[in-house]
Amino acid sequence: MDNKPIYHDSLVTITADEIVFAQYYFPLHTPKTVRLTDIAAITVCKPTLWNGKWRLHGTGNIKTWFPADYNRPRRDRIFMADLKSQWVKIGFTVEDAPLVEAIFRQHGLIKE
Repeated sequence: MDNKPIYHDSLVTITADEIVFAQYYFPLHTPKTVRLTDIAAITVCKPTLWNGKWRLHGTGNIKTWFPADYNRPRRDRIFMADLKSQWVKIGFTVEDAPLVEAIFRQHGLIKE
């Protein structure tokens, strides 16, 4: 396992093996770690009312959970991670979306 960060901001940390969502759980804002091998695919979405642009923390619908990001309405992309081990998706944003999208593409996780 390589736990050296290849990307880090106040919202997520990505290593070669995992992604850590810094403020995942409500109400304590504790982190959640997801192994990259547990991600079936990541979809990159333009932020809209329907896919979580205004969802600052919590469930956008019963199927998607959003870690806290109080600047989400200003972000240019929302990433939707489909997990192999659970039916709930993780909808998340990052501070440098183009870089993170490139990292996910290198890992073959982006679904068009």
